[in-house]
Amino acid sequence: MNPDKASSMPSGCEGCRNVSALGFDFAMAFQPIVQVSNRSVFAHEALVRGPGGEGAMSVLSQVTDQNRYSFDQTCRVKAIEQASELGMKSMLSINFLPNAVYRAEACIRLTLATAKKCAFPAEQIMFEVTESEQSSDLAHLKSIFRDYEQRGFTTAIDDFGAGYAGFDFLVEFVPDIIKIDMALLRGIDVHRERQIVVGGIVRICNELGVRVLAEGVETRAEFDFLRTLGIDLYQGYLLAKPALRALPDVNWSAIGL
Repeated sequence: MNPDKASSMPSGCEGCRNVSALGFDFAMAFQPIVQVSNRSVFAHEALVRGPGGEGAMSVLSQVTDQNRYSFDQTCRVKAIEQASELGMKSMLSINFLPNAVYRAEACIRLTLATAKKCAFPAEQIMFEVTESEQSSDLAHLKSIFRDYEQRGFTTAIDDFGAGYAGFDFLVEFVPDIIKIDMALLRGIDVHRERQIVVGGIVRICNELGVRVLAEGVETRAEFDFLRTLGIDLYQGYLLAKPALRALPDVNWSAIGL
């Protein structure tokens, strides 16, 4: 984290509490992450949408340096509150912005308080950070991951293979889960180069004890090939599209289960 930027951050939990300053509204959609070995829903990812279901960019385009902290905190609160209201029994996966966490132990307080208020078990929360999130201070991001892991949260790197850091990012943080970017998986059943690269990622993750999740799976052929690599966690339109303020059913028949 840039020292000049850090010095301008609010002290204590002021930035976390100031959620009313956001200035715009949004909703959450939920998409299942399935575990095929036991035909279960492993998690639901909370995805930002406009109040009427508009795409994520309609919301993200309104996020600025001034409201980033409020946005990140409001996302966590909305995701937990709606997951509780919907009776979610799986893990809840929440994306976070590392540059919106000025001190992990302080900025997690509202998350923990919301989980307690909603009777949603904190150990069912998974935090994702995208590999392409170019945090100016990797040591700061690592400290966030370590704090979350010590508190019993599951950690994940999203969009692995799409960002700037690649395997350096993986070995620096060694999360519980990596989500392989959909661009690497598109048409993998007929794309030899992608098969080699993804196969290598799976082997490395197996050695590191990191679980692999294939995201953005759209065809049965893609799924069938990825299964030959031993991948057990999947997310994508083939199984279920995100549902606004709801938990969609999984189309198990699409993968022969």
